[in-house]
Amino acid sequence: MMNDEIRVAPSVLSADFRRLADELADVSTADLLHYDVMDGHFVPNLSFGIDLLRTVKSATELPVDVHLMITNPDEMVERYLDAGADVVSFHYEATSHAHRLVSLIKDRGAKASVAINPATPVCMLEPILCDLDMVLVMTVNPGFGGQRFIESSLRKLRRLRRMCDEQGVNPAIEVDGGITARNAAEVVAAGANVLVAGSSVFGAADRAAAIAAIRTSGTSGTSRRA
Repeated sequence: MMNDEIRVAPSVLSADFRRLADELADVSTADLLHYDVMDGHFVPNLSFGIDLLRTVKSATELPVDVHLMITNPDEMVERYLDAGADVVSFHYEATSHAHRLVSLIKDRGAKASVAINPATPVCMLEPILCDLDMVLVMTVNPGFGGQRFIESSLRKLRRLRRMCDEQGVNPAIEVDGGITARNAAEVVAAGANVLVAGSSVFGAADRAAAIAAIRTSGTSGTSRRA
């Protein structure tokens, strides 16, 4: 049985870093924070590192979901765990040793998540699905904020939900990319229950209201699940 609790994760990538502490305080009604790490190789952009993660952790009481969009997660994951990551999402496409990396993350007391790009089929996760705390489905091509939601992601979410049901497992299903209050209901209806939102939260004048609107819209989608 899928969890009907809908969680909203504002993406720090969209925050104003000139006033980061204030920005994080503005989203304190969220359920967790999404922290993107980009290396300029796995994705064509650079973003945050370990020192900023420590700053974020010191400025919020929310759990932090660290999304590693990097080519060498096996080498770097422990440094992000040392810096306080509560959840670590690494890309299936970036490692040949996904099961080993999942075990390492969980052994360190964090939650383990595997992310997949839009072109990666969910069937690739079948051998490790039973070991995951969360699956992150990218609903845009990773690397830049503010992109439009890829509509075919809805079919992918439905396939993933069916696969979980067939295996009798219930990881959280997170979606990242183009999520707003307008489409939250349909992505939840398709199977998601953790909604990453960047510009639709940090671009709003009232961040708490934006978070509430996404959560309310998402919750309405639970009644539409097949």
